[in-house]
Amino acid sequence: MDYAVIMAGGTGKRLWPLSRKKRPKQVLQLLDGQTLLRRCFERLSPIFDTRNILVLTNAHYANVVREDLSELPFNNIIAEPVVRDTAGAIGLVATVLTKYESEATIAVVTADQVIEPADVFQQALKDALNFVNKNPGDMIVFGIRPTFASTLLGYIKCVSPRKCPDCANEIYTVEAFSEKPDEKTAQEYLDSGQYLWNSGMFVWKAKTILANLAKFLPEASGPLQRIHNDWDSPDQQQTLQEWFPKLPQISIDYAVMEKADRVHGIKLDCRWLDMGSFAALADIISSDKDNNIVVAGTSELMDCKNSIIVTEEKDHLIAAIGLQNMVVAHSPDATLVCHIDETQRLKELLDMIKQHCDGKFL
Repeated sequence: MDYAVIMAGGTGKRLWPLSRKKRPKQVLQLLDGQTLLRRCFERLSPIFDTRNILVLTNAHYANVVREDLSELPFNNIIAEPVVRDTAGAIGLVATVLTKYESEATIAVVTADQVIEPADVFQQALKDALNFVNKNPGDMIVFGIRPTFASTLLGYIKCVSPRKCPDCANEIYTVEAFSEKPDEKTAQEYLDSGQYLWNSGMFVWKAKTILANLAKFLPEASGPLQRIHNDWDSPDQQQTLQEWFPKLPQISIDYAVMEKADRVHGIKLDCRWLDMGSFAALADIISSDKDNNIVVAGTSELMDCKNSIIVTEEKDHLIAAIGLQNMVVAHSPDATLVCHIDETQRLKELLDMIKQHCDGKFL
């Protein structure tokens, strides 16, 4: 049977003060009142039964995720007790699914991406599921055609495209993974036409990814087996609390995908955006006549240009005069005001807030 797993554990520090420790970016209502998580769920709903859609998230976020996706069964929200990056998270959900179905096929998607149009992604997802179900030892990664030489994204080298039965998309052989290159290398990747951005979304059999974890990250096998044995028993939560933190903290790309054989790719010819910063809002929200990006129920701007104004509170008025190239982000207990070119220093600012305010506003 086919399952979708939404990875929804990221914090989104570059969207502070809207995004917090207990309210991550994927549940912010920035897209016409909808969340990134809700949009992700709706992209999956035409393909998967609701009972077969799971969300993997941080324990701190479980309640807000359940609130946003109230139609999901309670146990379809799997809460990680600590952060262990994507290898541990994927190992956990694969372990849980094989407890009930040894032949489960998993589509791993992320909650913090904008993907348009949805039908392009849905067709690629159907093709990947079809391919993996016919080739159970193979794994699929989705690549995005790069539009510029990004140094902030990983790349995959895709070669030898071929047609496969009942698939609308070509299936590539993935020859190499590359993490966040320098500018010169990124430009070479772009010019070659053989490299795609690594979307961080995958399709594979649960047993296949577990076998690869056992091969390339053997120290994960013991904790995952303990969790598997006690899942759905009175000891489930205690075992999860004890053994999940013992998993190595490493991404699935570093742990498995860079080393594994039989890795294939499907190219997504669609608009794709990793919603990781305020600047990214400019790519998904139309600007006003003065090139301001405004996400607010009520605002009054005088002589403001090239600025980003954001609040989720529909009844809160944001008024400004003479702003240029500024970010103003309002939340009930904290407001960020900074120059657009300084937003990369947000983590530095949060370290200061943690030091001076004892973590109160984080």
